[in-house]
Amino acid sequence: MGDLKGVTGRLPYLAKLGVDAIWLSPFYRSPQADAGYDVADYRDVDPLFGTLADFDEMLQKAHAAGLKVIVDLVPNHTSDEHVWFQEALAAAPGSAARARYMFREGKGEDGSLPPNNWQSIFGGPAWTRVPDGQWYLHLFDTKQPDLNWENEEVWAEMRSVLRFWLDRGVDGFRVDVAHGLVKDPALPDWTGQAAMVEGQDAAPHAATAEAANAPEALPSQEAGHVSKPALDPPSPFFDQDGVHEVYRDWHKVLAEYGPDRMMVAEAWVEPAERLVRYIRPDEMQQAFNFDFLLAGWDARQMAKVIADSLEASASVGAPTTWVLSNHDTVRHPSRFGLADPTTFPKGIALEDEQPDEALGLARARAATLVALALPGSAYVYQGEELGLPEHTTLDAEFRQDPTFFRTKGVERGRDGCRVPLPWISEAPQFGFSGPTADAPAAWLPQPESYRRLAADVQEGVAGSTLELYRTAIAARREHALGTGSLSWPELNDPDAGLLAFSNGQVLVLANMGRDRAALPDGYDVLVASSPEAVQDGSLTPNSAVWLVQA
Repeated sequence: MGDLKGVTGRLPYLAKLGVDAIWLSPFYRSPQADAGYDVADYRDVDPLFGTLADFDEMLQKAHAAGLKVIVDLVPNHTSDEHVWFQEALAAAPGSAARARYMFREGKGEDGSLPPNNWQSIFGGPAWTRVPDGQWYLHLFDTKQPDLNWENEEVWAEMRSVLRFWLDRGVDGFRVDVAHGLVKDPALPDWTGQAAMVEGQDAAPHAATAEAANAPEALPSQEAGHVSKPALDPPSPFFDQDGVHEVYRDWHKVLAEYGPDRMMVAEAWVEPAERLVRYIRPDEMQQAFNFDFLLAGWDARQMAKVIADSLEASASVGAPTTWVLSNHDTVRHPSRFGLADPTTFPKGIALEDEQPDEALGLARARAATLVALALPGSAYVYQGEELGLPEHTTLDAEFRQDPTFFRTKGVERGRDGCRVPLPWISEAPQFGFSGPTADAPAAWLPQPESYRRLAADVQEGVAGSTLELYRTAIAARREHALGTGSLSWPELNDPDAGLLAFSNGQVLVLANMGRDRAALPDGYDVLVASSPEAVQDGSLTPNSAVWLVQA
């Protein structure tokens, strides 16, 4: 864990990378039971990260550098150390203090059974009993009690929190668990299993990476991670229609501050037609496209997700928001290096299959060129621009993710993608938390592989992943790809592993098959995913290229 002064110090790096904005994960006062997503005070900075004055300085300098700042808002739950929850514990059942949360009587003669059978996203039951016999709901950790969004006091408090940060000058909010908040008031039992960014582990990896890359060996669309059957019955606590009333209310609050403030939804919702309801004209402006993240290294799945996503978002007049990795998922260079590059493990440990690092990075760089060429907005997860892999050999003693502990290690957890960035290859902790030997210990140890991927090693080096990102982001802006429109040329052949689309004057090709693909005549290379991507007029496997007419 770094701090706000550290963010301020890295603003020149971010500006040179070419991004337009930065999204910060929670820096509010918190006991850090879930990396700050257990908020104890929404209006203050945790001393771990600095002070409100540090935030204000960071925001001012970010704006001076042309960078907008998006902060994380956590409206589904608070920390159990929030003053509201402490008041609720001290108050009697039926009190106004308890009405801010989801307190209920238990079942059974003595109320010793939970109100229903709901399970926590992090594993285990979603209800915890307090000494006076009532139970409270926590869809995540026991230290993250769910707020009651049927309570007007909760609505008023979150409006106030929005205004607190808008008054300070923030440009927008990433809304955590945006599809949560509202629960079916009947609290019915539900036999389904909700998860975070949803995926499914593939069968044991028996195939070689080369065989898995053959189009005929890749899983079919029906068997993959994109078109999963809808939950039946649907979840009684996710994607309830009532959440949209909240976001219409917030939209009005943001509009008070001008037309340029925004919200982006973290909503694990499918199909795309349900997701785009969050970005209707009077709600949010963006919603992360997790179907794209889950498509994996597979031309058929990726082509279908792109087409479906653009069609769905167009139906509400909003952009699509592309993302390949985030703080809740195994980094895509590691996922793409598995024998089945469409699988979605819930973390990777030493005893699991270890990815092919070189193959995964080649595919990741190519997938990045696909994402950055698509119309809409795109998010880059910190360290992605360095090609960082997952820390797949992290010892259990260092793990901190509550999912690891609540599932007794069955889910490896998200620590492997949250390891601090390597800035200086020969400095202690690769320059994280300062270049001196007396720097405080990083909150998670970095793998030795990060040494050769440190920012200083890649700076100015042709062909490095850092320079690829800088080049691609600059070309994306120059050719206005974010505000462009997509068409599918005849040479698009996902069944053969070739993904091809045009955006304005740029033709994008990604070779996800095992054979070389001939490049069309009359084009020059604008950006290539690697120095070896184009050979003898053809695109090599596991590569991508942007072309413009000669």
